[in-house]
Amino acid sequence: MKIAILDMYDNVANEGMRCILHAIQTVATTDGVSLPYTVFNVRANNELPDLSYDAYISTGGPGIPLPLGEAWEIPYFELIDSIFEHNLTHESKKHLFLICHSFQLVAGHMHLGTISRRKSTSFGIFPMHRTDEGMNEPLFSALAEPFYAVDSRDYQLTEPKMDEFEAQGARLLCLEKIRPHVNLERAVMAIRFTDEIIGTQFHPEADDEGMLRYFLQEEKRTQIIANYGQAKYDEMVAYLQDPQKIALTESVILPGFLRHAIREFSLA
Repeated sequence: MKIAILDMYDNVANEGMRCILHAIQTVATTDGVSLPYTVFNVRANNELPDLSYDAYISTGGPGIPLPLGEAWEIPYFELIDSIFEHNLTHESKKHLFLICHSFQLVAGHMHLGTISRRKSTSFGIFPMHRTDEGMNEPLFSALAEPFYAVDSRDYQLTEPKMDEFEAQGARLLCLEKIRPHVNLERAVMAIRFTDEIIGTQFHPEADDEGMLRYFLQEEKRTQIIANYGQAKYDEMVAYLQDPQKIALTESVILPGFLRHAIREFSLA
């Protein structure tokens, strides 16, 4: 089973790619399967795969998740559309996971809600609350309610258009933390677009070890405390050391997606 990784980081340094490759390598080793992958630098080099791959992972990334007229945008959305179209007409399906920036791009492209800039950056480890549909989502079945995930974004998908969800057969899986004291729309945090295509506005690839190492760097520690306060910093470090929070989410969602794709591939 061949995997295409759509690198949406635009050459900005990040932890996400390391985490995604770690998930692939862990599943390959644990399950004793071959999972060759190719990385395509979409935004910086306008590199995109064809439809010869079996699974696609489109990463998070910086910037504005709206069409800006950049060279990569039309071919990127053509690829996304072609994956949807392929799955409508072929027994052998293509699987796609969309993370944060990619999730926002595709949800906006599919007219499933409103993409807008947040009043302030969301950064930290937060509870994700499942909807009724989310309670039946196989990828989330091993997680608590709520479960915890890394959230890092300046933009958001809100105001879900449920008529479009119904028309397209999409399912809204979870929403951001409950904030009764804040009179703002809660962001949509995960969508099952089709049986083969799923996306999250949080970062399921983030691992506790890498994040903790990142947070303990003196420069990052000082920056986080300056922006969010000592209490928030201490809470995030504690969450990273709790095996039932980030470590569990990281071990369940993306590996679960890969294992589902492997099963489907082996049956095709």
